[in-house]
Amino acid sequence: MNWQTQLAQAVTDPAELIQLLELNTDLIAPAQQAAKLFPLRVPRGYIARMRKGDINDPLLRQVLPLGLEMQQTPGYSDDPLGEQAVNPVPGLLHKYQGRVLLTVVGACGINCRYCFRRHFPYEENNPGTQGWNQALAYIAGDASIHEVILSGGDPLVATDQHLDKLVQKLAAIPHIKTLRVHSRMPIVMPERVTDQMIDWLTGYRLRPVLVVHSSHPHELDHSVLTALLRLKQKGITLLNQSVLLRGVNDNLYTLVGLSEALFEGGVLPYYLHLHDKVRGTAHFDVDEATARALIEGMRLRLPGYLVPKLVREVAGEGAKVPA
Repeated sequence: MNWQTQLAQAVTDPAELIQLLELNTDLIAPAQQAAKLFPLRVPRGYIARMRKGDINDPLLRQVLPLGLEMQQTPGYSDDPLGEQAVNPVPGLLHKYQGRVLLTVVGACGINCRYCFRRHFPYEENNPGTQGWNQALAYIAGDASIHEVILSGGDPLVATDQHLDKLVQKLAAIPHIKTLRVHSRMPIVMPERVTDQMIDWLTGYRLRPVLVVHSSHPHELDHSVLTALLRLKQKGITLLNQSVLLRGVNDNLYTLVGLSEALFEGGVLPYYLHLHDKVRGTAHFDVDEATARALIEGMRLRLPGYLVPKLVREVAGEGAKVPA
């Protein structure tokens, strides 16, 4: 089954997810209410990695809508990173010096409940052909930009044909040196790693970097590690960024195991993010003191290159802020 078919067949009904995993049906009503605020989407191959009957399964906790999402929490907002203030043209964010981010698509292959863009105005940032020309003109007109990040949503939800055309246009801009892709698709749907994807990622003069997003070692089964090693063998720099999440990976054993599993797939840990204070996600928060203790524990147990940087993103800052 190809990745497009798998994407189309993803589970979007909370009742089906709860029944597939043989969970208490009392979870259905609040899950359906929370899914009205932010839809459920999870590939069936990802569900297959979850433990049936376990409400605390760390993969399930990342995707199951909960009634807790409807609580109002002081300090949490729809746009905690202030991205709408750095959105000069549709589809483009210019937060940091030397690089810009393109929101290639508004959809993801999986909807993580802690997503910092769960309230992002994607409809306003879906520019169409003419709009992408505007974004490309913005990039071409600023010689200080050396790196373009394809993000979203998840850029790998777009077709390889669309991405190939976009990357070809970016490669024609002389001052762009690096192409970075941020995607969770190789983790949740390793079938997305196709020959065509590798061709556009490596087929132009731009240096390719792929930043994947895995927050728990149970996500990294044999099929995922095989796909990642395939990319590594093609000369693509592979990095991982995680989010520190209560009840998912807020313990030392899990974080050490994640770094070791990533390294098996040729991926270096990059960032461990303190979770962003976006409305509906307060139940995932881990305090900063606990986070620092976890990083110190990793430092004592792992070689330095397997210890991610603990960071927080702060609106208006010129870079990620070390915690």
